[in-house]
Amino acid sequence: MTHPAANPLIAFYRDGARDDRGRTLAEILAWDDDRLEDVHDFIQWLFPLPERSGANPSAPTLDVATIEAFQASREMRERLRQSFDRMLRFYGLAWDTGAAAAVIVRAPNFAVRAQNWLWPMNHNHLRITRILRSTLLLGLEAESKALFDALNAIYREFPTRISARTHAFWSDGASGNS
Repeated sequence: MTHPAANPLIAFYRDGARDDRGRTLAEILAWDDDRLEDVHDFIQWLFPLPERSGANPSAPTLDVATIEAFQASREMRERLRQSFDRMLRFYGLAWDTGAAAAVIVRAPNFAVRAQNWLWPMNHNHLRITRILRSTLLLGLEAESKALFDALNAIYREFPTRISARTHAFWSDGASGNS
């Protein structure tokens, strides 16, 4: 098992270290939507999984010690939440600040942002699966559930734009079954 201090994901999230392309978390979170769409090797750092990524095989993966470090560190989970919130904005989603529980709704710019991802076989559907599962594993269970609930409503409204297979992956990611 990797020692937590030596793990690049912990260094990236806790200490402000750079990823394998020399970018910090703060730099990535400051990108505009076009850059988030065009660059494909950052999402594995923002939302790591235990499995190696085919899109970025040099990105580190989660191990038990890293998962435990995230779950034990409010600061690291808050930075993960910042990544989550940035991706919500990218997809045209937002927190319902008036809701008593964690609820994600469509932002005013949803129709514009959805043009970027709400169509069949879009690579962002894979990113969303990653986000759902990573946040669940790393201690943001309420955020993962709220995102799945919002996506579930979108799926019901736009069943021809999101495949049943994609929806099943989202469901598995949000429930920890993947």
